[in-house]
Amino acid sequence: MKEIIAKLNKNFENRVRLGIMSTLMVNEEMDFIALKELLGVTDGNLASHLKALEKHDLISVKKQFVGRKPKTTYLITQNGRVAFVEHLNALEQLLKKD
Repeated sequence: MKEIIAKLNKNFENRVRLGIMSTLMVNEEMDFIALKELLGVTDGNLASHLKALEKHDLISVKKQFVGRKPKTTYLITQNGRVAFVEHLNALEQLLKKD
């Protein structure tokens, strides 16, 4: 059991980070406003979790202007995809453990 628990990624223990990663796994990219509304969090809360995931190269940020307004979009990195799948596999193993 210890070896399964060791495979859990601490970056995904928080529900907001888990939500961000789950959303980015099934969507090519998501903008800040859409993530905020989907997860029901404040700007500051979301920004801090996004920054932490970006720091560990689990997501990447794309900043651009649409018209005259800035738009920030987030994408999952290959490293993030692999880490999240490993985390989910460890959770499944824990649930199946007798």
